[in-house]
Amino acid sequence: MRYVIAFFFPWLSLMLQGKIGSGIICLLLQITIIGWVPAFIWAVTALNRMYEDRRTNKIIHEMKR
Repeated sequence: MRYVIAFFFPWLSLMLQGKIGSGIICLLLQITIIGWVPAFIWAVTALNRMYEDRRTNKIIHEMKR
C-alpha cells in the first residue's frame, strides 16, 4: 500500500515516514510534471531504506538475546 501512495503522492509517503522537510521539498518537485519522476524515485528509495532499517534493527535485536 505504501508503494501505491509513493507512486501517486510521493510527498505524502515521505511525510508518513516522519520526514516532514523532505516531504515539503518533494511536494514542490511533484508540482512540476518533470519533477514528479524524481520525487517518485526519491519516495520509493526512502521506503526501501526504511524497510532495510527495520530488518537490520530486528536482526540486531535478535542477536542481543
